[in-house]
Amino acid sequence: MNEKPKKKESLIRNSSFQTIIASLLCIILGLLVGYIVLLIINPSGAAGAITAILKNFLYYPSAAAAKKYFGTTLVKASALLMCSLSVLFAYKVGLFNIGAAGQYVVGAGACLYVALKAGLPWYCCLLAAVISAAFVGGISGALKAYFNVNEVISCIMLNWISLYCVNMLLSKVKEQSTPYTKELSSVNKSALIPNAGLDQLFSKNEFVTIGVPLAVIMAILVWVILEKTKFGYELKATGMNKQAAKYCGMREKRNIILTMMISGGLSGFGAAIFYLSGIEQWMVQQTSVPAMGFNGIAAAFLGGLSPIGAIFSSYFIQHITSGGTYVDKTMYCTQISDLISAFIIYLCGFVLFFKLWLNRYLDKRDEKRSAKEKKGGEA
Repeated sequence: MNEKPKKKESLIRNSSFQTIIASLLCIILGLLVGYIVLLIINPSGAAGAITAILKNFLYYPSAAAAKKYFGTTLVKASALLMCSLSVLFAYKVGLFNIGAAGQYVVGAGACLYVALKAGLPWYCCLLAAVISAAFVGGISGALKAYFNVNEVISCIMLNWISLYCVNMLLSKVKEQSTPYTKELSSVNKSALIPNAGLDQLFSKNEFVTIGVPLAVIMAILVWVILEKTKFGYELKATGMNKQAAKYCGMREKRNIILTMMISGGLSGFGAAIFYLSGIEQWMVQQTSVPAMGFNGIAAAFLGGLSPIGAIFSSYFIQHITSGGTYVDKTMYCTQISDLISAFIIYLCGFVLFFKLWLNRYLDKRDEKRSAKEKKGGEA
């Protein structure tokens, strides 16, 4: 008779279960607030707009078209997942990598330049993206380790430096008549990541490559490193208390730099699997950092700072972002989905607050229960 309550209690106490419940509440509240905003803008189209955002590729009545655009969403979500992993990896080690966006830019610039200028195959381009982005991440790590420069400040500055440097670099491989870089399919097909038959699963969507499953594998690998290895333990120990880690014989400066390099490499990997799929060209005249890196912050926190949770949160954020393109443009702008994403992002702080509140409530309940049992035993 007493076993069932214990099982329920252990489930409620489970950190992963609490994160899932809190994340679902964030999503529901974010969608509700978004719906209210839609009602304020134009009440007649609010229901249709929120439905279109949630449906995304299911907007198409044809199964073939739905599959094709589902594949496109997966490609974008895989890049977002890598940026999410970049943010959460650093956060687990006590660092806030707001520079994931700039590292993503550097990765994109490196892989496209190597592909279009040098004509190297996709694996070389991918490696160039990872190494160059890791180098940029390492700069912030070194400034933090040796000069105690706040990584947020150095990362923000490097975001803009990276953007303009990449714009100048890629202007050498852009098309003559447009501000976009040359198409990989026409200049260097070997730089395109292979499909391995995945395109057939999504109605011959050639943009769906092995980059999608590779992103999921990387998420699992990050989880294993952080939770199951000595290296991951040392990194987290350094983040919790740098001085204590140093006292225990850990090389705290090396760990900080390594963390930021790995974090940067993950962002660069995301940029490579996105741009080397051929889904998009880089515009060398853009004056803003791509949102992919910043959305990675939202995906990381919505996923409860778990690499496995980030897989699902990254897809959800990309799903509603892409769904915004199907909103009736005569009533609402496409960016309305970004607004709803922003509400969810701000509510992500509720995940940690909810877990803290729930644990406090359970502790008080247990204290009252034990007090009653003690009184009953004395009687």
